[in-house]
Amino acid sequence: MADHDKQSVDTHLTRPDPVSFWEAFLFWLKLGFVSFGGPAGQIAIMHQELVEKRRWLSNKRFLHALNYCMLLPGPEAQQLATYIGWLMHGSWGGIVAGGLFVLPSLLILIGLSFIYMAYGHITGIAGVLYGIKPAVTAIVIFAAYRIGSRALKNWLLWSMAALAFLAIFLLKMPFPLIVLIAAILGAIGGKVAPQKFIIGGGHGSAQQSYGPALIDDDTPTPAHALFSWLGFSKLMLVGLSLWGGAIGFLCSRYGWEGALTQMGWFFTKAALLTFGGAYAVLPYVYQGAVEYFHWLTPRQMIDGLALGETTPGPLIMVVTFVGFVAGWAKEIFGPDHLLLAGSVGATVVTYFTFLPSFLFILAGGPFIETTHGNLKFTAPLTGITAAVVGVILNLALFFSWHVFWPQGFSGNFDVTSTVISLCAFLALTRYKVNVIPVILACGFTGLLLSFIKIWLNK
Repeated sequence: MADHDKQSVDTHLTRPDPVSFWEAFLFWLKLGFVSFGGPAGQIAIMHQELVEKRRWLSNKRFLHALNYCMLLPGPEAQQLATYIGWLMHGSWGGIVAGGLFVLPSLLILIGLSFIYMAYGHITGIAGVLYGIKPAVTAIVIFAAYRIGSRALKNWLLWSMAALAFLAIFLLKMPFPLIVLIAAILGAIGGKVAPQKFIIGGGHGSAQQSYGPALIDDDTPTPAHALFSWLGFSKLMLVGLSLWGGAIGFLCSRYGWEGALTQMGWFFTKAALLTFGGAYAVLPYVYQGAVEYFHWLTPRQMIDGLALGETTPGPLIMVVTFVGFVAGWAKEIFGPDHLLLAGSVGATVVTYFTFLPSFLFILAGGPFIETTHGNLKFTAPLTGITAAVVGVILNLALFFSWHVFWPQGFSGNFDVTSTVISLCAFLALTRYKVNVIPVILACGFTGLLLSFIKIWLNK
């Protein structure tokens, strides 16, 4: 027994063998199908698998990469996967890791979106969605509470959150303008009252060790990860070519006002505004997709978020649903090719949403690797985070209105939806139940209620 224990300790203290590209490929593919739980859950899965279990990189290097991703617009968990894949196997490693983080969710959401558009009126499916909508409302309210409790540490940040809420709720101010003003106020506040804009990282101690790692604290930076202006320029040129080539093709084929071209342009802007995660950018997507372009209805937007919550991958994948519904509703290839139109719309939106994330990591990663220190949130980003809380609260009120008063305030108040939402919120806050079980339970409740209603009406 003692010999067995000694052997286990020796194995743990031995640096892992080099990981081949295809071994990493299989891991990233598996991760793409099991990455539920939002960014917190996805980051926790990667830490457990890559740092604690496989020891592909050290805890300090993992947190170093995470801190950089937290500073960027875009889905931090997907960017973290891209960063680690790039660090291990170069640009193609990063593309594979980040791409497989998204691809399963893209395919699953295209399938679910088709079922929703073609068969969403069927009693069973409508019943499931009826139960899920109040759960999504509770989840958004919980997100505002969770982010607010962590980010708003003083009266000044609370005031910024309140002003952001009033700006978007009462003044209907565009989300990008709110972000810009919050960043400016944060920069000014960082100089005038720096102690008010210092927010802790909250990701645990970087000193914790799980044994020697393949990429350890003192491991030299791989040759492909060394910074050079030539490499940076090449990557920027490739990234801009991929964006410009795609938007140029769509423009030449469908015109600048064409639905696909406008999707590409709109979601490029959305990708650069996702500070604070998916919940922060959803109001901007709503303003554009629902109010300005009329690609989908407010109720469809809520249903899309419900579907996004139930699939693996980043929550921002809800934009895939928006693209599918937009392509389907606009009949961009004619009334006989709705599935093709929806699938192309979903793919175009996903491409333009995630392209900037790859560019941020592949072009910026070499510079970050030269520092090997913990990056901290800057004062402007602290200001943006405070504003994001107010914006998410506005989103929660928007969802509550459409779910609890489905015919508007002049119609009846939906008591059943309210009870389901309250139960979901209690499960999330009091009993710490994960999002997926809450959604499944509420969906089953909605299904059960729909059949009870049919039975009572017989």
